[in-house]
Amino acid sequence: MNFTPMNFVRNLYYMGLGMLGIFIVMAVIILVTVLLDRITRGKGKKEE
Repeated sequence: MNFTPMNFVRNLYYMGLGMLGIFIVMAVIILVTVLLDRITRGKGKKEE
């Protein structure tokens, strides 16, 4: 088994891309949830 610290530093770029992808997916899920809440708010109650 061989450990080369420079390979770890090079892979930080890909780790950063992965974390950015996770944050983007989380933001999309939150936005869809908020939009669905605003669209369907108050439709269950009939106002007379």
